[in-house]
Amino acid sequence: MTTETPPVAIIMGSRSDWPTMRQAAEALDRLGVAWEAKVVSAHRTPQRLFDFATGAKAAGYRVIIAGAGGAAHLPGMAASMTELPVLGVPVESKALKGMDSLLSIAQMPGGVPVATLAIGEPGAKNAGILAAQILALSDDALAGRLAAFRAAQTEAVHETVED
Repeated sequence: MTTETPPVAIIMGSRSDWPTMRQAAEALDRLGVAWEAKVVSAHRTPQRLFDFATGAKAAGYRVIIAGAGGAAHLPGMAASMTELPVLGVPVESKALKGMDSLLSIAQMPGGVPVATLAIGEPGAKNAGILAAQILALSDDALAGRLAAFRAAQTEAVHETVED
């Protein structure tokens, strides 16, 4: 039995990041995009990170969503070892409410890009949608599902404050 690698990998530094990163998975599910989630800590499992990032493209992934809190090195380190697009999600931290994570992910040196999203759950949700948009560039069916999603989102916004 062969299983095809899903196009999106969702990686995070710790299991405790899953409540935030689940939002990316749910957005991808709504758009019919397969994903796989893994715990890959830049600091506690550096060999796992190296193996994942250097082999991600060959494994069949096309986009990586990386969530991390605190020092938040995971997205940048993954980006330094792969040609795939990396979407960074700053996970809200207790000490600095995610500002530390945001700055760690956004302040990458020139030549090692990480697309950095908003702090927390909104950023994770948008990372899922952005990953789908990247994949939709070469997938007309997915592009259609994205267009329908956007139209439904627009229709859900009422013009007045009354019901």
